[in-house]
Amino acid sequence: MDQPAQLLTDTGTSHFFKNQTFHFQTLRALNDIAAGGADLNEVLMAISQVADGDSNGWYEAYSALATRTEDRIPSCADPLSCGQSWLRAHNYWRTAEFLLAPQDPRRTLAWDRQIAAFDKGMERAGIAHQRFTVPYESGKLRGIFYPGPEGWQKKPLIVLCGGYDSTLEELYFVIAKAAYDRGYAVLTYEGPGQGGVLRQYGLKFTPEWEKPTGAVLDYFETTYFKPEKTVLIGMSLGGYFAPRVAAFDKRISGVVAYDVFFDGGSIAQRYAAHAGNPEALNNPDIKWAIDNALWTLGVSSMEEAVKTLSAYSLVGVAGNITADVLTLVGERDHFIPTTQAEDFSKACIRAKSVETVVYDVPSGGAEHCQLGAQTLWHADVFSWMVRKFS
Repeated sequence: MDQPAQLLTDTGTSHFFKNQTFHFQTLRALNDIAAGGADLNEVLMAISQVADGDSNGWYEAYSALATRTEDRIPSCADPLSCGQSWLRAHNYWRTAEFLLAPQDPRRTLAWDRQIAAFDKGMERAGIAHQRFTVPYESGKLRGIFYPGPEGWQKKPLIVLCGGYDSTLEELYFVIAKAAYDRGYAVLTYEGPGQGGVLRQYGLKFTPEWEKPTGAVLDYFETTYFKPEKTVLIGMSLGGYFAPRVAAFDKRISGVVAYDVFFDGGSIAQRYAAHAGNPEALNNPDIKWAIDNALWTLGVSSMEEAVKTLSAYSLVGVAGNITADVLTLVGERDHFIPTTQAEDFSKACIRAKSVETVVYDVPSGGAEHCQLGAQTLWHADVFSWMVRKFS
């Protein structure tokens, strides 16, 4: 007779930290593994030295990991391994500075180190890419173009914009390598409020994202190539930016929002409710989100931030989208309620097609932007592109 199954008394864990921000940013660092931007046990050894919620300890652990990674490179004779080491160092410097206050001088150090590491990694690994800048208002927008393999001009051009806290270089790991492996070229760029544009020129976010995107597309078409079809992918707050662009710029044949920000003001209100609570501000989930809002929006209070972000709404805008639309939704998204995806889909009344993919917890894709399940959402996006644009 079969013995009854025994109950598990000890299991593994699906969370690296109790604090959601620390867990989520760990997933973000690990997300770059598939594109050669991280190694599993390097990250695990680093976070084993970090107390939950200690932002200074986070910086110390990841900056030490970045330094160790760089220090080993001179003894490496293989060019590709050297390149990959520099790319991992880039990711670790980016991760190290992430939770620091905007005015912390260590952010400048880590920023310079991550850019230098990225450029060395691209060069040593022999990854084809072309940096460019586009004049915009009182500064310049940064971009990187990643040509595809032979024949890429016959496929849609993939354009990727980040969100609330992304950097230009990080976008390579998000989809550029995966796209190249499938025959596509990728255009990445930063707009106001992001990365080097924010740091160097002080340009803040704008709800009229079609303006910086239009400047980048105009430059690309004049300098490189005018694609027959263009698919714009927006990550995180880019889930507002990309649909907004598609509503105003008919060069966009397809738009992917992961995840969609349908109503930025309502999301900001959730954080503003904690702004006056000193105890809540000890939580990195709250403190980081508020600090970044004041920095990237150029406001001095969360009250102003809520008012400013109320303009970041797709209500009355989504109905103008005529492109094919794909939205990715995580059940456990800690930033965006899943109802916003439903509201967005209903509002896309003129879109050529609208599809939504919802990732449940067992799938591994339930986090914001499906972090930790990159190959899962890649399969859905590239399959959608084959169906719509092949």
